[in-house]
Amino acid sequence: MSVIAEIIDTLEYKVEKLFEKSKGLEKNNQVLRLELDKAAQIIQKQSEEMEALKKQYETLKIANSLLGSDNNKRETKLKINSLIREIDYCIAQLSD
Repeated sequence: MSVIAEIIDTLEYKVEKLFEKSKGLEKNNQVLRLELDKAAQIIQKQSEEMEALKKQYETLKIANSLLGSDNNKRETKLKINSLIREIDYCIAQLSD
């Protein structure tokens, strides 16, 4: 009978250790999920900042061209022509 008791005690001990290990892994998983969420938020914020900076850069290029710089002159002319076409389209829509 003592052999069975020893086996049961050993089994109980191993099950306890497994539960402890499982709880530790769950806590670790939760911490890692929080870190992942934070990283995703940082990436989203940086992407938004990057888009805003790209728009600022394009605006500055056009402004620089309008001030007489020879760089990006063609792009500026194309942008102005595009804006004129949009204005003409709006005028045509309003006159209908």
